[in-house]
Parts: sequence; structure tokens; C-alpha cells
Amino acid sequence: MDKAVLWNKNYNKVMVTNFCLYFAFYITMPLLPLYLSEHFGATKDTIGLVLAGYTVTALLFRPFSGYMVDSFNRKKVLLLCLAANCLFMGSYLVAGSLFLFTLFRTLHGGPFGACTVANSTVAIDVLPPSRRNEGIGFYGLSNNIATAIAPGIGIFIYQQTDSFEWLFLIALGVSIVGLAADAMVDVPLKEIVKNKAKISLDRFLLTRGWMIGANVALVGFCYGVLSNYLAIYGKEKLGITNGTGTYFLILSSGLIASRLLGNRTLKKGLITHNCGLGLLLSSLGYGLFVFCQHPAGYYISALLIGLGNGHLWPAFQNMMIGVAHHNERGTANSTLLTAWDLGIGFGVLVGGFVAEHTDYHQAFVVMFAIHCLAALLFYAKTKRFFRGRKLDSNQS
Repeated sequence: MDKAVLWNKNYNKVMVTNFCLYFAFYITMPLLPLYLSEHFGATKDTIGLVLAGYTVTALLFRPFSGYMVDSFNRKKVLLLCLAANCLFMGSYLVAGSLFLFTLFRTLHGGPFGACTVANSTVAIDVLPPSRRNEGIGFYGLSNNIATAIAPGIGIFIYQQTDSFEWLFLIALGVSIVGLAADAMVDVPLKEIVKNKAKISLDRFLLTRGWMIGANVALVGFCYGVLSNYLAIYGKEKLGITNGTGTYFLILSSGLIASRLLGNRTLKKGLITHNCGLGLLLSSLGYGLFVFCQHPAGYYISALLIGLGNGHLWPAFQNMMIGVAHHNERGTANSTLLTAWDLGIGFGVLVGGFVAEHTDYHQAFVVMFAIHCLAALLFYAKTKRFFRGRKLDSNQS
């Protein structure tokens, strides 16, 4: 019987930090389009550009952060990134114009993107090797719980105070708690082997996992459209003015439930099974969201998308790590998150462009079509791609 401890004190602290990172992000995210529209008079396509800037910067920084995490002391890199994240979180409080807000928001994507790479890599380091598949699956629970409660809390606070300053203050405070938690983590010291080869793309992106990354980007595109334009769409099309928090709560409840259920198959190494099931469930959810314009379809879609994403995300992460060597874990994580950011960034931009020239419903039709494409790609190509390149014979 395996006696390796999964929930050790260091893993728990890393989980707390991951929760704080995503809570601070999601407490403001659903309301930012309204904030930009009401406070700065931003148009739909301008809102798309402002929100996409954050993701694009994270996209640019993540490959370099993966290289930094693999090449230098991981804890020091992590704490530096977390401190910068806190600094930019506080910058929203002094952004008095659309230009300053756009500047701070865009720059903030860098440290946030680096934090997620460094923290997830440290999580892998403090996990027992025999419990790694499970641990990676459970790790996402911390941000799933954050996404379950943060939007609702943010909307409630805004409704009670009519103040975005309170939201930004809370986000800053939670970010500081995350920094303090990781400062107490004991990261195993490992010899850093200097790579003397010429600088190439392989140092920053895991090219062995390129097709997995492409599949993740397509899924990220859909979530980018959904998460950024949900509040405005619900209000304009369905007349749901206070349903965004409930939607994210249901979605995240599905994420949590599927993480718990899916970990049984992850423990057995059935990674592609989890991924395929997740893609099918999410596709069904996105289709219901688009074609059933009724509050019942709206909320049931949240559950299905949550159940689907909870299965597919840890599966994709295990697949990416499964094709990487031990000294490429940071690069593998950064490649996965870079692909996700790339997808979200394009989703925000394309969604805003389509909505500006047609309406939000057509933007969500595009979202559904892209997700169907992601499912088809997985079954036609990515599944076989992974099985041909995996380094762990216990994964399938």
C-alpha cells in the first residue's frame, strides 16, 4: 500500500497561494467590462483590447518564466514574482484614467503569468512521485474553489458598496496572504544543471508537446469568450442582471466535483479517457449555452462546462508533463499555460470584435464552433500524439 503523504504541509501552503492568486483575479474579472464601460466610457471593442492586454503579457512572460524556474532557485523566483504581482494588484487603486488602467492591467499579466508557472512547478516538486498524477489533479481544486466563490463575493461587495476600490483592496490583501504562504514553503534543493547548448525555442517552450498546446489553446479561446462577456450577454440577451456570480458558482462546483471524481481515473493513469470525457461534456455545455436562450439552459450549461473543464484541464497538464523530462517541468507548465493564455487572448479579441460588428450571441456561436473543433482535434490527432511521445509507461 502506498504510504506517501499527498497532503503534506508544503503542498498545502502551495495550494493556499494558488487559491489566493485566482481569488484575487476572479473577484474583479466578471465586473471589469462594466467598470471600464461605466467609469471610462470604453466601447465593446476597446474593452476587449484592454482585457486582452493582460493575457497577451502573461503569454509573453510565461515561456521565459518556465526557463527561469528550470534554471535558477525556484523559491526565489517564485517569491519575486509574487511580490511583483502584489505591486501591480495595488496599482489599480491609483489608475485614474483609461490609459493608466490599461497600462497597469497589461503589465500585470507578466508577474501573474510567471506566478502560475513557478507555483505549479513548486507544487510538483513537493509532491511524492507516486502521488504526482493525483496531486496535479487536486492542485487545481484550489483555483476551482477560488473561481467558485470569488465572482459572487465580488458582485455582492459591489452591490453593497457601489465601489470598485473595495474590490481592488481585497484583491491586494489576498495577494499578500498568498505571498506569505509561499514564503514558508520548504522547497527541495536540487542541483541546477546549466544548459550550455545554444539558446533555442526548446529552452522556452516544450516543442515535444506542441499539439497538446494547440488543443489547449482552442479550449482557452472558448473560456476567454465566456468568462469575459458573460455578464454583459446575460444582462442584454436574457435579462439576467444578478446571475453572473451564480453562474460561476455552478460552473466551479462542477469543476470541483469532476476533479474529485476524475482523480480516481488519473490515479490509474487513464489520462486520455479523462480528457476526452471532459471535452465532450464541455462541448455539450457550450452548445446548450448558445442554443437554449433560457435561464434553465444558461445555468445547466455552467454545470456541464464545469464538469468538462474539471476533467480535461488536469488531464492536459498530466499529458504535457508526461512528454517532458524531469528538468523540463517548469518549461512544460509554462508551455501549457502559454497555450491557455494564447487561446484566451484570441478569444477576448475575437469575441469583442464579433460582438461589436454583430452581437454577443454570434460571438458565442463562434465560441461553440471552436470548442467542437478542439474535441475533434483531440480524438483525431492529440490522443495518438501523446501516446506516441509519453515518457511514463503508466499513463494512457
